[in-house]
Amino acid sequence: MPFYKMILVGAAMLAACSAAPASHADGGSLASVPGQRGDGQAYEILGTQVFDVPDPASGIPYQVFVSLPNSYGEDSSRTYPTVYVTDADYGFPMLRLIGRRMNGEGPRVEEFILVGLSYGKGQGGMESRRRDYTPTPNGPVGAPADARHGESLRYRDYLRDTVMPFIDGKLRTRPDRRIYVGHSYGGLLGAQILMTDPAMFSGYVLGSPSFWYDKRHLLRETPQLLAQRDNLSAAVYLYVGEFEAVRAGDRRYNREADMVADNRRFAELLEARAYPGLKLKSEVLAGEDHLSVAPRGFTQGLLHLLPAANPAD
Repeated sequence: MPFYKMILVGAAMLAACSAAPASHADGGSLASVPGQRGDGQAYEILGTQVFDVPDPASGIPYQVFVSLPNSYGEDSSRTYPTVYVTDADYGFPMLRLIGRRMNGEGPRVEEFILVGLSYGKGQGGMESRRRDYTPTPNGPVGAPADARHGESLRYRDYLRDTVMPFIDGKLRTRPDRRIYVGHSYGGLLGAQILMTDPAMFSGYVLGSPSFWYDKRHLLRETPQLLAQRDNLSAAVYLYVGEFEAVRAGDRRYNREADMVADNRRFAELLEARAYPGLKLKSEVLAGEDHLSVAPRGFTQGLLHLLPAANPAD
């Protein structure tokens, strides 16, 4: 299967696995969460909230999904780090579950407020993500002729100027402790934010960034973007699956884009700058491909960037 079509199929599969968020905002124990509605109605993720937060610049009607930590209602003075995840249709329920499961037998990950960045309301995943997460209007071969690409800087500004103030004004957040999580096109967007406005987030989980996009445009621009900065203060966890490399004779590997090599090159360019404020960890996760690697990468990213203060043994 051509690489671009694999991305399309993967996005559709992941989006199909998500559940419809609910309007409940419980933050307490599981015992206090009401049951599902029944009678054939849609399954909901109980204990979550949905807010309409449109982009004033473009008029696109986005929503944000919010999940509060279990302890949120126990101490009204406590503040929390915030984790923002792109592709919220699958990333939001996935990260919410990972954050809870990792602490099931004692603290391993610090509690956090989770914010899911949804697609445009009423729009399909690929329609939104190829418009909002890509750096140039030059879409891949095979994309629909009328598809919009290349609005990532507009979307970055929407996150910084609209979504973040909305979340910080409504919830007890730590504005100095924001974590970005994105996979594929979401990883590409995160890499661009890291190099153009790094202070937006204190930490970045960049999963299998699609550096192949537009003949590796962002990767080619990386040296110039980094040269404009004397320092880059952020903790970065960069991951990619073993089978995202190109290898002949083995169908498990990519056939076109060598994302392992691209990730390695990006890490090398970051390391070469020797920024005093940059903490970088880059991993190739064995046995994983572009579709299987995200849950594992998200888990390792949380463990690396938000370790519990007193982790369980």
